[in-house]
Amino acid sequence: MASSNRRAAGIDIVLMGVIALTGSLAALAIFFGFSKPVAVVAVIGITGVALDGIYARMRTRVDHVQAMQSHQILEIANESLSWLRQGLTYETAAAVCRIALQESEAVAVAITDTEKVLGFAGVGEDHHTVGGDIMTKATREAIENNEHRIVWSKAEIGCPEPECELAAAIVVPLEMREEPVGTLKFYYTSAEQLTETQVAMVEGLGTLLSTQLELSELERQTELATRMELKALQAQINPHFLFNTINTIAALIRTDPAAARELLREFAAFYRRTLESNEELIPLERELEYTRQYVTFERARFGERIAVHTEVSDEFLGAQVPAFILQPIVENAVQHGMPPRGTLHVDIGATAAGGILRLVVEDDGVGIAARDLPRVLEPGFGKGLGIALKNVDDRLKGYFGPCCGLEVRSREGHGTTITLTITLAPGPGE
Repeated sequence: MASSNRRAAGIDIVLMGVIALTGSLAALAIFFGFSKPVAVVAVIGITGVALDGIYARMRTRVDHVQAMQSHQILEIANESLSWLRQGLTYETAAAVCRIALQESEAVAVAITDTEKVLGFAGVGEDHHTVGGDIMTKATREAIENNEHRIVWSKAEIGCPEPECELAAAIVVPLEMREEPVGTLKFYYTSAEQLTETQVAMVEGLGTLLSTQLELSELERQTELATRMELKALQAQINPHFLFNTINTIAALIRTDPAAARELLREFAAFYRRTLESNEELIPLERELEYTRQYVTFERARFGERIAVHTEVSDEFLGAQVPAFILQPIVENAVQHGMPPRGTLHVDIGATAAGGILRLVVEDDGVGIAARDLPRVLEPGFGKGLGIALKNVDDRLKGYFGPCCGLEVRSREGHGTTITLTITLAPGPGE
């Protein structure tokens, strides 16, 4: 903070000189009988200068300078957060450079990766080309040694433009996992502006931006892992549906070969559409179609012993949901809830409130034993019931967070109600 101390000493000298001058005027007014207004003006002048000096001294105190510096750093870091969450790219670097330029005393700000300039804003923007190779030796040294560098002259910057006003710079590395991935550069028009305060500010900002980059990478890796896990869960449920449907068709081959052939053609067309879709989320309307198609296959086997009624308002049909979340629930009702005699009724409904969509699948089948009900969502419980329900529950939580998932209620001999909770995507203007 040597520069702050020098500035404070300068203020003290000026303050003493002005006070001496105004004090002399006041003395002259008293001893030589100057008019009263002159004396008043002198006293007011002394008071004003004293107050101004106190304010100036406060502004040069070390703790005040540090507070202002911290405020600058936090303002830039806060405004940069949403951009750096997307990683270090040309777009994000340009945005952060503009933010840092606006909030700092630098005349230009640049961000590089380890080879090229990713962003530049401020004086010299017309010829410091984004996408060009790093020109400044100090920048390469900052990357190689993972240490900050100070550039004291225009020659050290290495700009080929003779009229370029940039004559000094502070270069700090940007890190991820303690390895340099680029640099943050603050430019000035004079080396006199390279104060300890400025160096400390740029270093502090570089540390915060590096932390934000690490967090963005961690978020990206977490999201990637989640997607891989969800794809694995999807891969688990698809064969489950495939094999059960094939078994249903196989059961018809002996009793009704013509019906079996027709169902096999329909199933082939249906499954081809399913495999060709790479979407992570699909409209609820399509999921309901998958479920109706499945019921068609099972009716070929059970006839009128299955009755499925769907009552979902049109306003919910466009809601985005993971594929195969309703079909396994209905399949469980058929496979595990079918009564020995009579018809199994399955009702599918939907309600929404507070940005949450609730899909309800209710059947009047045999129900789940009270001793088994608390365990139906445990990993590995049951052969088909637990696996399918756990799969759907995991995927809903994976896509929409821990607030979503399955709720299972059942009474043995009376049926089962399963509620699927899903977060609705906000609509336009929300």
